[in-house]
Amino acid sequence: MTNSINELIDADTILIIGSNTTENHPVIGAKIRQAIGKGAKLIVAEPREIELAKEADVFLQIRPGSNVALLNGMMHVILAEGWQDKAFIEERTEGFETLERVVKAYTPERAAQLCGVKAEDIVAAARLYAKADKASIIYCMGITQHSNGVGNVMSVSNLAMLCGQLGKASSGVNPLRGQNNVQGACDMGALPATLPGYQPVSKPEVIAKFEQAWNTRLSAKAGLTVPEMMDAACRGDIKFLYIMGENPMVSDPDTAHVRHALTHTDFLVVQDIFLTETAELADVVLPAAAFAEKDGTFSNTERRVQRVRKAVEAPGSAKPDWVIIMELMNALGYKSMYRDPSEIFDEIASLTPSYAGMSYERLEECGIQWPCPDKAHPGTSYLHKGAFSRGKGLFKGVEHQEPVEPTDEQYPFALTTGRVLYHYHTRTMTKRVKGLEAKVPESYLEISPSAAAELGVKDGDMLKVSSRRGEISIKAKVTDRVSGNVVFIPFHFAEAAANVLTNSALDPNCKTPELKVCAVAVKK
Repeated sequence: MTNSINELIDADTILIIGSNTTENHPVIGAKIRQAIGKGAKLIVAEPREIELAKEADVFLQIRPGSNVALLNGMMHVILAEGWQDKAFIEERTEGFETLERVVKAYTPERAAQLCGVKAEDIVAAARLYAKADKASIIYCMGITQHSNGVGNVMSVSNLAMLCGQLGKASSGVNPLRGQNNVQGACDMGALPATLPGYQPVSKPEVIAKFEQAWNTRLSAKAGLTVPEMMDAACRGDIKFLYIMGENPMVSDPDTAHVRHALTHTDFLVVQDIFLTETAELADVVLPAAAFAEKDGTFSNTERRVQRVRKAVEAPGSAKPDWVIIMELMNALGYKSMYRDPSEIFDEIASLTPSYAGMSYERLEECGIQWPCPDKAHPGTSYLHKGAFSRGKGLFKGVEHQEPVEPTDEQYPFALTTGRVLYHYHTRTMTKRVKGLEAKVPESYLEISPSAAAELGVKDGDMLKVSSRRGEISIKAKVTDRVSGNVVFIPFHFAEAAANVLTNSALDPNCKTPELKVCAVAVKK
């Protein structure tokens, strides 16, 4: 997030796009409701009618995969009406002419046709956002998990810069992280082309810095993303996989492809707190300690680094992740011993500029938001104050692209996936909680009343849902939360796994798969 969670309360307008906030991020959803209580205007753009849509001033029930068209349509209106922040554009950005040329073609009427909404609603949304003194954009995987996910994110950034909504409180571009400590994992270099602190492996000075600190040789070659690893394992190019705290047999697209990759890997190690569907395929399982069984830090979605403290002993032979990795590292011949996670954190601070001013002592009472460059720095509540890290913000003209897999006669429904309030990711933990299982014990397919009537389907009927990759049996849930030919399945349930169906087509830039839209057939 460019801004802080609590800043949402003082926003004048909030645009939610590609996020079911109250169910996926309920704390942040509560902050949005507080803002509405204080008079904030709300715009929601989603293929489903999420809870917050009922409280929205404008609800745009867009077709899955039409985010760029909507945002371009809003920017067309803003430019046509002269509502852009001309001073901000002049002083703090570049490339404006490119954006202007692209969005000129996205009249509200054309954008409405592409998105499946009303042109007047696009105009109303543009007015609310552009006229706000403090406007915040919230997005999640409904923006990123597309074959044009980078273009979606660029379009969100374009809109924020066009209206001068970066570099000040209660504004910004605010992606919500999908799982605990995703932010921290990225900060620590769990990305294929960076070392800790987003320092690129392609820079010789970065490699030299870490080689000196770690007294070893490092590769300057970028690694593979998860989908690329799966493809390489299927080809036999990867012989060994080490999966830690992840359950791709439920969470990744095209489950048959994932199973083929994992079962054709010569040696598979899985490190987790339970025997997941992925761990069942492993040659070796390393039992890890859960969050309350270890000390350390988590970095949350607002860049806040927070202490986590051991409350109970880990069961059996389970060990904290850092201990397992350290022991493995030493067994492989790299001798380095840490007595405590605080020593590891001190090393992080010494090598990661955005964490340089942090220590366990400073984190004792309250978390600190990075960047925190020195011990006297209080942390940073919002980014880009006065200037962007690259100097001037760069506008990029982005064209609308249809999903890789459009609907057709054989597969006439557009499937989108997501989460429900009562379960977390692949249910590794939540399926073991009786109260949560009682709330949502099984998967279901949401289908509109009109589509259900055409198929002769009633609520609770069993359905066969198929795509070009596989098929599942699942119960029907007839609801007006979806409309037309759009259907929805929560992806938590291995027993009727949505990701058996989903498309593994990748964004060519960031290699994120198109999990949020694929073509399916539905039969009673």
